[in-house]
Formats: sequence, C-alpha cells, structure tokens
Amino acid sequence: MAYATYTDVQARMLRTLSADEQALCTTLLGDAGVMIDATNTKADNDTKKIVSCRMVIRAIGSGNDTDIPIGATQGSMSGLGYTQSWTMGTGTSVGELYISSAEKKMLGLGNQIGSYSPVQELAEVSV
Repeated sequence: MAYATYTDVQARMLRTLSADEQALCTTLLGDAGVMIDATNTKADNDTKKIVSCRMVIRAIGSGNDTDIPIGATQGSMSGLGYTQSWTMGTGTSVGELYISSAEKKMLGLGNQIGSYSPVQELAEVSV
C-alpha cells in the first residue's frame, strides 16, 4: 500500500517529474509502503507518508546531473576540464530503497535491544 503519491514526492523535490519519473515514483512508493508495513504497521499514516517520500527521493535522486548525488559525503567539480568526483559515504546507497535510522525512529523502531517472545504476541492478540 502506498502512503504517498508522486505529487507528494514532487513537492518535496521542488521540481516537476517527467512522465517516466512519475511512473517510477509511483512504483517505488508502493514498494516503500510494503517495506514500511514490514517494519511497523502501527505507525500513523502521516509518518508513513513522510518516510515513503524520503525513501523514494533518495532512490531517484534529484534528477539534475549538476547536483551532488544523495548520499555523497564529498564532491568536486571542475570547469572546462570536465571533471566531477564524488565520494559516497559508507553505509549509503544510491538508487536503492532503504529506511534510514532516523526514519526507523520516526516509525517507532529506534534502537531496540532485547528479545522477542511469540507467546507474548499471542497474549496481546487474545486480549
């Protein structure tokens, strides 16, 4: 289930998406919704919308070849020598959907340490 539309992503990117980008964005928003629901179905829909948009923006980037790629920690450009160089940070990916640690906290996951008991889950369902 998608929690946002391509117009929500477009508004956050401050540019108009092409028809191909709109189709890709719609597909990725559906994928992001599935990933979010796999982590926490109880988060409110507004939070899921924000997280979905952030995930998709990271995946499709800005779409402007002159911008620094999302996830880059360093970058350089030159003039007539046509040189561009980007250093990608460790633990980041470009073009892939993922939920960042900040977004996990938004979804109520955070840094949970402990154990899981299926018996406790059954007790909560039967109550």
